[in-house]
Amino acid sequence: MSLLKRFGYYFGGFSIGLVILAFFLNGKKASCDYGPDARTLKNIRSKTLVYSDEAKLFMTSKSIDTTNINYILFKGDIDFSKSDSRKKPCSVYFVEAEINGLDTSIYVENCETIATINAIEIID
Repeated sequence: MSLLKRFGYYFGGFSIGLVILAFFLNGKKASCDYGPDARTLKNIRSKTLVYSDEAKLFMTSKSIDTTNINYILFKGDIDFSKSDSRKKPCSVYFVEAEINGLDTSIYVENCETIATINAIEIID
């Protein structure tokens, strides 16, 4: 069998497999969160979010709403060097993202059932 036919059979079977996977996984909440950033952010998003008084005051003064905070928790990057992930009983994470052209960061205290937004900063 020639090399061209082998490639044809391989890619034909591969494409059929992709179609079958797309059919079975359609509508399911399957995700591929393999990196440490993605796993931690997914863990934080799965919990009840609570805002500290300092964070609420900052959000009011800078016209930041909960949609912006949720965007940071979906698209943000965790800076593990500024985080305290081994702190007991609740880890503290420093999450950065760009909102409306401004670099914004939040400190999140990630406990067993609650995630608390402790502070919000706009980085110049």
